[in-house]
Amino acid sequence: MAGIPSRHKSLILLAGVILLQVVLLAVQIKRDSQGRLLRVWTVGAVSPFQRAGAKGIGNIRGTWSHYFALQNTSRENEQLRSENDQLKMQVNQLQSKAAEADRLAALLNFRQSQRNVPMLAARVIGTSADTASQTIYLDHGERDGIRRNMGVITPDGVVGKVIESYRDTAQVLLLTDRESGVGAMLSDSRIQSPVGGTGEPLLSMKYIPTDDTVNVGEHVVTSGMDRIFPRDLPVGIVTEIKTGRPFQQVRVRPAANLQRLEEVIVLLTLHPLEQKKELVAPSAEAAGKTVGGTAAVNP
Repeated sequence: MAGIPSRHKSLILLAGVILLQVVLLAVQIKRDSQGRLLRVWTVGAVSPFQRAGAKGIGNIRGTWSHYFALQNTSRENEQLRSENDQLKMQVNQLQSKAAEADRLAALLNFRQSQRNVPMLAARVIGTSADTASQTIYLDHGERDGIRRNMGVITPDGVVGKVIESYRDTAQVLLLTDRESGVGAMLSDSRIQSPVGGTGEPLLSMKYIPTDDTVNVGEHVVTSGMDRIFPRDLPVGIVTEIKTGRPFQQVRVRPAANLQRLEEVIVLLTLHPLEQKKELVAPSAEAAGKTVGGTAAVNP
């Protein structure tokens, strides 16, 4: 047999090496494919159980954390509600004190503006339990100089008169009571007519002839003729007028807030009081110079 040239031997060796590498690569790919396929099957079989377990543990963990979170939130809400209620109470108390301070300041200013007029500030301590009678009780009485038929007012206007005076308390009949009344007149026209209570929030101005002119919004002031109140104290404002024969029906809204009385002033004399200029017409000032001395009579 003839020998193979060395050149051909190198080519044969190279081809053999290449073939061997291809075979080995094919064997490795086959093994990797089988191994990867096995892993895929294993993971596919185990994954549902893993997902279910993870989900269950997550739900338990979420429920547990939410339970304690809700408990903490509930406690915080209760604490916030308690603090909110306390703050509301404090705000109400501060508002009440501020309103009381305003009322007392108004009484003080009124008292200082009437230095020459004997008067006494009193606090309302009770109201009548009888619905047919509208009265209030004061924390001062005979010991403080309060007597029957003394006038009771606020800086806004007439309240009523003292009907009973005891040692330490006094009973006041409000202007809105059916048995109450005050000598009054229209501030502009100076038409005089008594004003009485109706048992309702509005007062009634009586005995004004149909021919006399009365305007809605006109101020009504005391005339001083009842010998209880000085002249020109605010009584109210005309709110309604109905024609009639022989007298008109005139309704008056009280100047003082008779539904919310807490502090009042008891007039210890009939000495005239200086009133706000807008409530007294110029003619009233002129008339006051002529009849002022008549009104200045002690009860």
